[in-house]
Amino acid sequence: MSSQNSVIEEIREQQKKAFATMSPKEKLAYFWDYYKIHTIAAIAVIAFVIAFINSYRSNKPIVFYAVMLNAKAMADNAASASAWNEGFMEFAGIDPEAYQVNIDTSVSLSVGGGDQYEVANRQKMMAMMHAGDIHAIVADTETFEGYARLEYFYDLNAAFSEEELAPYADLLYYTDGAAFDEETGDTLEEMEAAQEAIYNKVIDHGDPASMEKPVAVGIRIPQTGNKLGDSGYYDYIFESDYTFQGYPSEIVIGIPLSMENPKITLQFLNYLFEGNV
Repeated sequence: MSSQNSVIEEIREQQKKAFATMSPKEKLAYFWDYYKIHTIAAIAVIAFVIAFINSYRSNKPIVFYAVMLNAKAMADNAASASAWNEGFMEFAGIDPEAYQVNIDTSVSLSVGGGDQYEVANRQKMMAMMHAGDIHAIVADTETFEGYARLEYFYDLNAAFSEEELAPYADLLYYTDGAAFDEETGDTLEEMEAAQEAIYNKVIDHGDPASMEKPVAVGIRIPQTGNKLGDSGYYDYIFESDYTFQGYPSEIVIGIPLSMENPKITLQFLNYLFEGNV
């Protein structure tokens, strides 16, 4: 055994002497010839570890997911949603090492249909809503009312106490429950006629007295005095004087019925209005 060790040591000494006389280029070639397998293996292990860590971090459970439909992400407001992720987690006491928050401003939908991209967005929305993965939907009045008529939102008066809703009592958005049972027809012509009749109605969604069966399904967000309104995502509604059913369009937030914990959306609302309610 000792003679074998002596031979190995002698070989190592010879390698050291040869290595010392090599140029930098020759040393690199020597290293690569003798250690490339070890190097490749080490790189592979490091890459695997980095990929695993990134995968773990990116796959943290989403504790809150909000979709801001038709939000215009311009240069001066595009960073707001990212800042809200971190700000809301701190506000709500959510551990950023264990969970993540996602404010999605990428989804655009029109009332009348759209291209393949929009069809994909609708399918994504429906799948996530049925799975209970969307905790809040923000939209302009027209888009929001389309979902409200399909009974997709919580009745806020049933989900929360009067005390919890008190800061937003004057901002409640109502839809007429009587409209849920209205016939829309079976043919395309009948459906289009029913849709036109809806548009021609004059309805104040902030006044429950104007409805047969008022249901509070959302909160109207003022253009200023809160993080969402101040962000500018929906300024185009006001700048273009959009109207719906005889009244100026507004920003509205609602809670899908499919999600189990509406309280976290109320926390998000409180965060948006922090210092202003």
